[in-house]
Amino acid sequence: MKFALAQLDIVWEDKAANRLKCENLARQASEANVELLLFPEMTLTGFTMNVPMMGEEQNGDTTQWFQQLAKKYRVAVGFGVIEKILKGDKGKNNYIIVDKDGKLLSCYSKIHPFSFGEEALHYQGGTSLALISYKQWILSTFICYDLRFPEIFQAASKEASIITIAANWPDERIQHWEILLKARAIENQCYIAGVNRTGWGNGIKYSGASMVVDPLGNVISQAGSEEALIICDINLEKVYNIRDSFKLKKDRREDLYKNLYTTTELINIET
Repeated sequence: MKFALAQLDIVWEDKAANRLKCENLARQASEANVELLLFPEMTLTGFTMNVPMMGEEQNGDTTQWFQQLAKKYRVAVGFGVIEKILKGDKGKNNYIIVDKDGKLLSCYSKIHPFSFGEEALHYQGGTSLALISYKQWILSTFICYDLRFPEIFQAASKEASIITIAANWPDERIQHWEILLKARAIENQCYIAGVNRTGWGNGIKYSGASMVVDPLGNVISQAGSEEALIICDINLEKVYNIRDSFKLKKDRREDLYKNLYTTTELINIET
């Protein structure tokens, strides 16, 4: 499958300006015969806590616009959007994928709002995984801070052959981003594709480093710190071959892990 990561320099809370950027990158992707184009978290707004102004109802203007973009350029598209919940003060940080006909394939709500950055005060956490079948691939989507929680990746990779992470991951912790993307690929024996933003937003510096990692942890494509379109071909057989030759998941003891979470006690040893 040929897919692309669109590393955007997102203009802070300016949907019109960011639509122009997205359309330009979608045009480039279409000319390169890309089948799936992935944008960063909160694609048209940046990582904002302004849910009342930037949020939209489910299937609102942003979703409809990206559906039209997908149809215009005949490419499946993944994008981040803020969902405004009619009942309650908090929103949802969503990632949506539509096919080249604009049909909705999945909508994932970020399971782990970033409490360190006050996201948890403004967004409620999701409660389910998103798994879709696309061109013989099983794909699962996560968002930014989710990358730090390996349990959900293990659950998704029972089926998924590629897992994507859309992010607004700051430059201050970019080393963690790079290390964790590789670790998740190795642990789950699948492709990991992380698409990050770049530039400045709300006084925070972002340095991109979007990348595609193969099931062995090798970086097969990576962006620098500039706005860019990364185009990459990936091979489903590689996932199957690695999982068949080194049966890592067979040795997992999930029943034991569940018990350890609930029964672990501190043992005092006197010396």
